[in-house]
Amino acid sequence: MKFIVQWKGLPSAENAVIERFMKTGGQVPDGVNLLGRWHAIGGLRGVSIVEADDTAKLAAMALAWSDLLEVSVLPALTDEELGAALGKHQAAGQ
Repeated sequence: MKFIVQWKGLPSAENAVIERFMKTGGQVPDGVNLLGRWHAIGGLRGVSIVEADDTAKLAAMALAWSDLLEVSVLPALTDEELGAALGKHQAAGQ
């Protein structure tokens, strides 16, 4: 399943975030496939799309940065997946 991961850091954490990212490369845990990651210019904000079958791996990923960043992880659907769900919703007369 795909997930949207968003993060936001406090300005006071900037140096620590930079240091950790440069040291680790922001690697994701085994069992999490990083499909893409984007960083905002001029701030500690960004988004990535990951794929994982085990939400415990996603929790580990979020917790690894939670001392420096606020992290949210949200389930994501492609247009095709959403279209199928909407079609079933319409067919049920909702």
